[in-house]
Amino acid sequence: MTSFEKKEHARQEAFETIWETQIDAVFTDVAAVYDKANDFASLGMLKGLRRRFIASIDVEPGQRVLDVCAGTNVIGIELLKKQPGLDVYAVDRSDAMQRVGKDRASQQGFEIKGHICDVHRLPFPDNHFDVVTLQYATRHLRVIDVFSEINRVLKPGGNFYHCDMLRPANKFIEEAYCLYLKGCLKTISWAIRSGPDAMACHGYFVDAIRLFYSTDELSRLLSELGFSHVTGRPMLGGTVAFHKACKA
Repeated sequence: MTSFEKKEHARQEAFETIWETQIDAVFTDVAAVYDKANDFASLGMLKGLRRRFIASIDVEPGQRVLDVCAGTNVIGIELLKKQPGLDVYAVDRSDAMQRVGKDRASQQGFEIKGHICDVHRLPFPDNHFDVVTLQYATRHLRVIDVFSEINRVLKPGGNFYHCDMLRPANKFIEEAYCLYLKGCLKTISWAIRSGPDAMACHGYFVDAIRLFYSTDELSRLLSELGFSHVTGRPMLGGTVAFHKACKA
């Protein structure tokens, strides 16, 4: 068993019950205010990070794009604004989040083909997409399984773009970050009057960061899974990073 397989086993052992029984209820609870809550939690920095992430994604007219864990379709909508000629698909396990996303896309005149599914088993054939994106969800997933599926559905030469909150490599930053998250989660839950499932997951969201990957670790994992030309760009002290990887 490789070091990454051992880490994934530890993550699954720690969080599988939450992933299977609580996460969907959490996102159903916050779907209507999800994006505003994230903007608040990031002290307004999320929009700037999103602009930089979208700017890093190379797309051309007619390309087929898949947004994994698409949530409220923020990335798909921004990519269509950038390049209206794209054929955009979205997958997510949360019907509530995708209902918000479908309405948002429709209101802006965009069509995004949504699928509710388990993203560990993508409902698409091999070599199907030119571009795949995944943003702010990987820490709630079995990473090796999802990244392997993304590699499968990408066309040779296609690119995978990833953004998420990561575990800072610097221990001092990690401790400060986790303290901030604890306080922020309590404040947001109070402000939006979260339900019991969301309230019960406060500790999980911090623990998920502690057991997650650093920027360099995620780069090595992508390479180990067969991606080529892997780059990782840490930001905000390594609390967030952008990754780009190509299917060989």
